[in-house]
Amino acid sequence: MAEKMRAFGYICPECGKRVYGERTEFALQAAAVALVCDCGRSELKAEPDGSTFRVTTPCGVCGGEHRAEVPAASVMEGQGVGLACPETRQLCCYIGKPRRVAAALDDLEETVQKRKEGQSETFVDDVIMYEVLSELRDIAARGGISCTCGHRGCAMEVHGAAVDLVCPACGGRLRVSAATDEDLDRLCCQYTLTIKGRKEPQI
Repeated sequence: MAEKMRAFGYICPECGKRVYGERTEFALQAAAVALVCDCGRSELKAEPDGSTFRVTTPCGVCGGEHRAEVPAASVMEGQGVGLACPETRQLCCYIGKPRRVAAALDDLEETVQKRKEGQSETFVDDVIMYEVLSELRDIAARGGISCTCGHRGCAMEVHGAAVDLVCPACGGRLRVSAATDEDLDRLCCQYTLTIKGRKEPQI
Protein backbone atom coordinates (compact mmCIF):
# COMPACT_ATOMS: atom_id res chain seq x y z
CA MET A 1 0.00 0.00 0.00
CA ALA A 2 1.47 3.30 -1.15
CA GLU A 3 2.20 5.85 1.56
CA LYS A 4 0.03 8.95 1.53
CA MET A 5 1.63 11.98 -0.06
CA ARG A 6 1.35 15.63 0.93
CA ALA A 7 2.16 18.49 -1.41
CA PHE A 8 3.59 22.00 -1.11
CA GLY A 9 3.30 24.80 -3.63
CA TYR A 10 4.02 28.50 -4.16
CA ILE A 11 4.74 30.96 -6.98
CA CYS A 12 8.37 32.04 -7.23
CA PRO A 13 8.64 35.83 -6.74
CA GLU A 14 11.84 35.89 -8.80
CA CYS A 15 10.90 34.05 -12.02
CA GLY A 16 7.11 33.90 -11.65
CA LYS A 17 6.87 30.13 -12.12
CA ARG A 18 4.96 27.69 -9.95
CA VAL A 19 7.01 25.58 -7.54
CA TYR A 20 5.46 22.25 -6.55
CA GLY A 21 6.75 19.32 -4.55
CA GLU A 22 5.46 16.21 -2.76
CA ARG A 23 6.67 14.43 0.37
CA THR A 24 5.59 11.23 2.12
CA GLU A 25 4.19 11.49 5.63
CA PHE A 26 7.25 9.65 6.90
CA ALA A 27 9.59 12.16 5.24
CA LEU A 28 7.65 15.04 6.78
CA GLN A 29 8.03 13.59 10.25
CA ALA A 30 11.72 12.83 9.76
CA ALA A 31 13.12 16.03 8.31
CA ALA A 32 12.42 19.60 7.26
CA VAL A 33 11.03 20.32 3.80
CA ALA A 34 13.20 22.39 1.48
CA LEU A 35 11.42 23.17 -1.81
CA VAL A 36 13.65 25.16 -4.18
CA CYS A 37 12.53 26.79 -7.43
CA ASP A 38 14.29 25.61 -10.61
CA CYS A 39 15.71 29.12 -11.00
CA GLY A 40 17.50 28.64 -7.66
CA ARG A 41 16.47 32.06 -6.32
CA SER A 42 13.64 31.12 -3.94
CA GLU A 43 13.01 28.35 -1.43
CA LEU A 44 10.12 27.22 0.77
CA LYS A 45 11.04 25.67 4.12
CA ALA A 46 8.78 23.74 6.49
CA GLU A 47 10.37 22.55 9.73
CA PRO A 48 8.55 20.22 12.15
CA ASP A 49 8.48 21.53 15.71
CA GLY A 50 6.35 19.29 17.90
CA SER A 51 2.68 20.10 17.27
CA THR A 52 3.44 22.71 14.60
CA PHE A 53 5.44 23.29 11.43
CA ARG A 54 7.46 26.50 11.08
CA VAL A 55 6.88 27.50 7.45
CA THR A 56 8.92 30.11 5.57
CA THR A 57 7.54 30.77 2.10
CA PRO A 58 8.51 33.10 -0.72
CA CYS A 59 5.57 35.27 -1.78
CA GLY A 60 4.85 35.60 -5.48
CA VAL A 61 2.23 38.24 -4.64
CA CYS A 62 4.23 40.94 -2.82
CA GLY A 63 7.72 39.67 -3.68
CA GLY A 64 8.76 39.20 -0.06
CA GLU A 65 9.02 36.25 2.28
CA HIS A 66 6.57 35.25 5.03
CA ARG A 67 6.80 33.06 8.12
CA ALA A 68 3.99 31.21 9.86
CA GLU A 69 3.41 28.45 12.37
CA VAL A 70 0.99 25.87 10.97
CA PRO A 71 -0.62 23.10 13.08
CA ALA A 72 0.98 19.75 12.25
CA ALA A 73 -2.49 18.25 11.78
CA SER A 74 -3.21 20.71 8.95
CA VAL A 75 0.06 19.81 7.21
CA MET A 76 -0.25 16.05 7.66
CA GLU A 77 -4.01 15.49 7.29
CA GLY A 78 -7.15 16.82 5.66
CA GLN A 79 -7.63 18.73 2.43
CA GLY A 80 -4.94 21.28 3.19
CA VAL A 81 -4.19 24.77 4.39
CA GLY A 82 -3.50 28.02 2.56
CA LEU A 83 -1.14 30.75 3.77
CA ALA A 84 -2.00 34.33 2.87
CA CYS A 85 0.28 37.29 2.25
CA PRO A 86 -0.27 39.60 5.27
CA GLU A 87 0.15 42.70 3.10
CA THR A 88 -2.36 41.86 0.37
CA ARG A 89 -4.46 39.05 1.97
CA GLN A 90 -3.85 37.07 -1.21
CA LEU A 91 -3.02 33.37 -0.99
CA CYS A 92 0.71 32.83 -1.51
CA CYS A 93 1.33 29.18 -0.48
CA TYR A 94 -0.71 26.00 -0.22
CA ILE A 95 -0.03 22.74 1.63
CA GLY A 96 -2.18 19.60 1.52
CA LYS A 97 -3.50 16.91 -0.78
CA PRO A 98 -1.61 16.91 -4.11
CA ARG A 99 -4.75 17.44 -6.22
CA ARG A 100 -5.92 20.31 -4.02
CA VAL A 101 -2.49 22.00 -4.06
CA ALA A 102 -2.25 21.70 -7.86
CA ALA A 103 -5.69 23.31 -8.24
CA ALA A 104 -4.78 26.12 -5.82
CA LEU A 105 -1.60 26.82 -7.80
CA ASP A 106 -3.67 27.14 -10.99
CA ASP A 107 -5.73 29.87 -9.33
CA LEU A 108 -2.71 31.50 -7.69
CA GLU A 109 -0.78 31.62 -10.95
CA GLU A 110 -3.72 33.37 -12.61
CA THR A 111 -4.08 35.84 -9.71
CA VAL A 112 -0.38 36.75 -9.77
CA GLN A 113 -0.52 37.30 -13.53
CA LYS A 114 -3.59 39.55 -13.19
CA ARG A 115 -1.85 41.58 -10.49
CA LYS A 116 1.07 42.15 -12.84
CA GLU A 117 -1.37 43.31 -15.52
CA GLY A 118 -3.25 45.52 -13.05
CA GLN A 119 -6.43 43.43 -13.33
CA SER A 120 -6.49 41.84 -9.89
CA GLU A 121 -9.90 41.40 -8.25
CA THR A 122 -10.08 41.92 -4.50
CA PHE A 123 -11.75 39.14 -2.53
CA VAL A 124 -13.31 39.64 0.90
CA ASP A 125 -11.19 36.74 2.13
CA ASP A 126 -8.69 35.31 -0.32
CA VAL A 127 -8.14 32.00 1.49
CA ILE A 128 -11.88 31.33 1.86
CA MET A 129 -12.38 32.08 -1.84
CA TYR A 130 -9.71 29.57 -2.88
CA GLU A 131 -11.18 26.93 -0.55
CA VAL A 132 -14.68 27.51 -1.96
CA LEU A 133 -13.39 27.26 -5.53
CA SER A 134 -11.61 24.01 -4.69
CA GLU A 135 -14.78 22.56 -3.11
CA LEU A 136 -16.85 23.58 -6.14
CA ARG A 137 -14.36 21.88 -8.47
CA ASP A 138 -14.56 18.72 -6.36
CA ILE A 139 -18.36 18.72 -6.53
CA ALA A 140 -18.28 19.35 -10.30
CA ALA A 141 -15.68 16.60 -10.85
CA ARG A 142 -18.00 13.99 -9.34
CA GLY A 143 -20.93 15.21 -11.46
CA GLY A 144 -22.66 16.89 -8.55
CA ILE A 145 -23.63 20.18 -10.25
CA SER A 146 -26.74 20.19 -12.42
CA CYS A 147 -29.51 22.49 -13.59
CA THR A 148 -33.28 22.02 -13.39
CA CYS A 149 -33.34 22.41 -17.19
CA GLY A 150 -31.67 19.00 -17.39
CA HIS A 151 -28.09 20.09 -18.14
CA ARG A 152 -25.17 18.82 -16.03
CA GLY A 153 -22.10 20.91 -15.35
CA CYS A 154 -21.65 24.67 -15.23
CA ALA A 155 -19.43 27.66 -15.85
CA MET A 156 -18.12 29.69 -12.91
CA GLU A 157 -17.99 33.47 -12.53
CA VAL A 158 -15.86 34.63 -9.60
CA HIS A 159 -16.71 37.84 -7.72
CA GLY A 160 -15.34 39.49 -4.62
CA ALA A 161 -17.53 37.63 -2.12
CA ALA A 162 -19.28 34.93 -4.17
CA VAL A 163 -19.07 32.52 -7.08
CA ASP A 164 -21.89 32.31 -9.61
CA LEU A 165 -22.57 28.88 -11.09
CA VAL A 166 -23.97 29.47 -14.59
CA CYS A 167 -25.76 26.85 -16.68
CA PRO A 168 -24.31 27.04 -20.22
CA ALA A 169 -27.52 25.58 -21.66
CA CYS A 170 -30.16 27.99 -20.33
CA GLY A 171 -28.27 30.73 -18.49
CA GLY A 172 -29.69 29.88 -15.06
CA ARG A 173 -27.60 30.97 -12.10
CA LEU A 174 -26.84 29.85 -8.57
CA ARG A 175 -24.83 32.18 -6.31
CA VAL A 176 -22.50 30.54 -3.77
CA SER A 177 -21.27 32.87 -1.03
CA ALA A 178 -17.49 32.82 -0.49
CA ALA A 179 -16.59 35.35 2.19
CA THR A 180 -16.67 33.66 5.62
CA ASP A 181 -15.84 30.43 7.40
CA GLU A 182 -19.59 29.80 7.66
CA ASP A 183 -19.91 30.03 3.86
CA LEU A 184 -17.18 27.40 3.47
CA ASP A 185 -18.66 25.12 6.15
CA ARG A 186 -22.07 25.34 4.49
CA LEU A 187 -20.64 24.38 1.11
CA CYS A 188 -18.61 21.47 2.54
CA CYS A 189 -21.91 19.92 3.71
CA GLN A 190 -23.29 19.90 0.15
CA TYR A 191 -22.81 16.77 -1.94
CA THR A 192 -24.74 18.21 -4.89
CA LEU A 193 -25.76 21.67 -6.09
CA THR A 194 -28.75 22.47 -8.30
CA ILE A 195 -29.04 25.59 -10.47
CA LYS A 196 -32.55 26.94 -11.00
CA GLY A 197 -32.90 26.90 -14.78
CA ARG A 198 -34.65 29.37 -17.03
CA LYS A 199 -36.50 26.73 -19.02
CA GLU A 200 -38.27 23.47 -18.38
CA PRO A 201 -36.34 20.20 -18.74
CA GLN A 202 -36.67 18.28 -22.00
CA ILE A 203 -38.78 15.12 -21.65
